[in-house]
Amino acid sequence: MFSQRFNRPIILTHHARRRMAEPDMGETLLLELIENGVTRYKDEHRLWIAHWFPDRADNLLCVAAVVEESLIVKTVMHHFEWERSS
Repeated sequence: MFSQRFNRPIILTHHARRRMAEPDMGETLLLELIENGVTRYKDEHRLWIAHWFPDRADNLLCVAAVVEESLIVKTVMHHFEWERSS
């Protein structure tokens, strides 16, 4: 898989692949999330990408990722909620 948005190949950790299986989330859906989701950066390299899919009951879907030479997806979350800013 390759992200046009981040101009990098996408690598999924074993944990991310396991979490994708739980909400029945294929690579096509994951790629749509990465390419079109809202981003929030924790720092220069770590971020969350979240996207709402109208046909799914487990919204909001989110990935936690690291931008290095590749976009490394560490985990996948469903029923995600952004933390409120203070």
